[in-house]
This record gives sequence, C-alpha cells and structure tokens, in this order.
Amino acid sequence: MSVLNYNIKIEIILFFSIILFFSTEQANAQIPGSDSLFVPTYTYECIPDVTYDTMEQRIARIESQIPLHFNTKVKAFIDYFTIKNREYTRKVAGRSYYYFPLFEEILQKYNLPDELKYLAIVESGLAANARSRAAAVGLWQFMYSTGRMYDLHADWYIDERMDPYKATEAACRFLTSLYNQFGDWELALAAYNCGPGNVRKAIRRSGYKHSFWEIYRYLPRETRSYVPQFVAINYALNHLEEHNIYLEPDEILHPLPFDTIRVKHFVNLQSLARQLNVCDDEIQLLNPSIKHGALPDLKKHYTIRIPAYKFEYFTENKTIILDSAAKEGKKQIEFLARNSAGSTYGREKIIYRVRSGDVLGKIAGRYHVRVSDIKRWNNLHSNMIRVGQRLNIWLKPHFASNYSSPPKSSTTSKPKTSIVDGKKYHIVRYGESLWSISRIYENMTIDKLKKMNQLTTNKIKPGQKLLVG
Repeated sequence: MSVLNYNIKIEIILFFSIILFFSTEQANAQIPGSDSLFVPTYTYECIPDVTYDTMEQRIARIESQIPLHFNTKVKAFIDYFTIKNREYTRKVAGRSYYYFPLFEEILQKYNLPDELKYLAIVESGLAANARSRAAAVGLWQFMYSTGRMYDLHADWYIDERMDPYKATEAACRFLTSLYNQFGDWELALAAYNCGPGNVRKAIRRSGYKHSFWEIYRYLPRETRSYVPQFVAINYALNHLEEHNIYLEPDEILHPLPFDTIRVKHFVNLQSLARQLNVCDDEIQLLNPSIKHGALPDLKKHYTIRIPAYKFEYFTENKTIILDSAAKEGKKQIEFLARNSAGSTYGREKIIYRVRSGDVLGKIAGRYHVRVSDIKRWNNLHSNMIRVGQRLNIWLKPHFASNYSSPPKSSTTSKPKTSIVDGKKYHIVRYGESLWSISRIYENMTIDKLKKMNQLTTNKIKPGQKLLVG
C-alpha cells in the first residue's frame, strides 16, 4: 500500500468519524423548518464477558433445595439465555412478575421447593396457551391423558390445562408424586419431561445408578438438556443485571387483581367485557382456559375471573350484564363447537386399534367422522398409521350407542371378576381393552378406570386385575 493511499484512507476514516459524532449529538434535534429528525440514533448493547469460574461461584450462592450442578452443558445454556437469545430471557423475565407470585403461593401450599417456578419457563416460556407438537398444553405442558389424571378438564370450550391456578395445582401434585417415586429432585424433573418409565429404564441401563448425571447418557435426547436448561434459566433470572439485561416498564406483565363470578349458562366473554367496559385482553388474560371466547350451557357452575375494580359494578348490574352476555353469538358458537375440525364437544371417546389394511379414510367412514378429526384428535401430521396403533375416536351420541355393547369374548360373555377386601376387581382377558371393559360396568369410563387403577397409559395385559368397584 502506498503512503498516499494510506493517508487518503486515514482522512476518510477521520471524516466519517466527525460526521458520526455530530450526527449522534444532533440525533434528537430537529432540522429548522422540518418535522423530521436529522438522523436516527444507534445504540449497541454491551454484553459482559462472564467467565466459567464466575458463573460457577454465582450458582453456588443461589439458595436452592434442588441441586444446581454447574458444568459445560449448563454453561452452554446460560450463554444461550444471556448472550444469544437475550430477548427471550427479557420476555420471560417480564412475564415472571405476573406468574411467579401465583406459583410461589401454590408451591408453598404443597411444601415444594420455591425454585420449581423456573420449570414453567423451560416448559412453556410462561405462555398460558402454549401448545407443543406433541399436543402438550399450558404453562406446565400437560398431555390430555395426564391432565385428566389430575382433574384438568378439556373440551372444545374449556381447557383447564391453560388455567394458571388449576394447572399449577396439578403440576404440584404430579411433581410430588414423581419426587416420592425417585427421592431425587433432578430425577423427578427428568421424569416430568419424559415420564417415570423412561427414567427407570435409564437407571437400569446405567447399571442402577441413581443420579441424573450418572444416567444422563441413557436418557432421551430432549431430557438430557431439560435439567441443564432448568439450572441455566434459574441462574439467568437471578443475575439479569450482571448480564446487562434490564426491563423497560412496558415489558413487565403486572398481576391483575380479580374477583370471581359463577355462571351456569352460555356466556360470551367479548360481550361480558363490553358490558363491564373493560378490554377483551383483560378478560382473556384472566381466563385463558376459555378457548373460544365463550362458555356453553353447563350442568354445574363455572368460575369466571373479572377485574377486581369492576366487581361492585357487576354485582349491581348482574342480571342485565349476564342476560346480554348470554344472547350474543350463541348459535354461531354452538355450531362451531359441534362442527369444527377436531371438536370433541358432546362426543364420547373410544379407542380404536389399527388393523391390517386400515387407512384413515376407512376408519373415518366406519365411525362417521372426518379424517381431519382423527388427525387432530391424535396429533397426526400425516395420513400414515401402523398396525396396532391406538387411535382416539370421538363419536357423536347417536353413533356412540352403536358401539356401546362390549365385544364378545372368545371364552365367555360373562366378565371374570374377583372380590378382595370388599373391593371388586375385573380380571383382564385376552383381546380386552380399557374401552371394552368400561362398557361392561355401569357409569364406568376409560378415564375413571385409569384413575382408579393409577394407570398412566391404556396398556393392559391378560390376567391383570383392575379395580372396578
């Protein structure tokens, strides 16, 4: 490079440095006679360089009943939350102002570690309506079957897996059960993610080791990152300022004080909000479990949350408000409830086992449902099914009656039962399923059978005894 070219380059650099300096100084000043700004300002976020040893020392100082082990895998997730995806961390930190007080209250009620509140971030990013590809739903990501085990009702109108209060209660009960099974919080967290069966399998394959990091390589891939993420987000939210992560006032989701009202008849939430003169968003934020903005006519009362500052006004005008909210859009919403793809409203569930030669179209025709319904009910992303696969089929009442009688047994039509300590047990025979057994006994359903016998899947085997009364 010649000296002349070098000097020219220096002059160009100095020139643009001067321009940049004056542009920055005048960025907030307007050009005389003009309504536009001179130039926009540019800000660059400073991201501190935190060493491995510093992170390790900080984690060691966090008060926690659950072990917070630090290693390179945990550090990788800390770097993700504090460097690569700082916006996500800022977002969940803002939401934590709304949800953490609720979590802390219920965790304390169940005498569980306070730091379990961070688990909901790993599960859902603190989004009450979060839904995974596997059809897990809500802050605590309950599958339909697990949710039913813990009394979380779900249909077209209502999905209590999205109710922050009920879902957190259910999560506490589930976590308590898992901790009682394993006696170790890290293993309980792993089991929350992949199921206790997979954790026991990893324990066996490891040679009966009994800590998360000892069975780490034998766990499902997703679960291997689950506990490290829990430790990392715990660290990140405890050390936001040290990583130069600050929240603007509008990024903080503050708790919204509320009172409750009990209703039994159809209610359009949008109409209710308008009658109360509040934003639709406020009503939706308080009632995320009401999926389509309305409640149907119910056999028992359902609780709706409204802003506390409107409770007195509601009490004074209750009849007028509920009468208006009960009329608007009822027919249209009821039509959608019955006919939208995947709706289960007013239907009865059966389990169908796929046979050789079956295709979705054939199964759909047999049960008078649509292929799109079967795919939605079973979280299928294609039309491929396999022999032996179990499919959830939701039948309309007039079709369900055609499948109400139990299938004939190859041995005898009379169920085989036994009485032990005053309790009645059904002895499973070859070819029987939970569905066929539920049809034998009065007021029995698959969900009730599973709950009575503490079953987590629909699998049963010949000779197995099931409590039925």
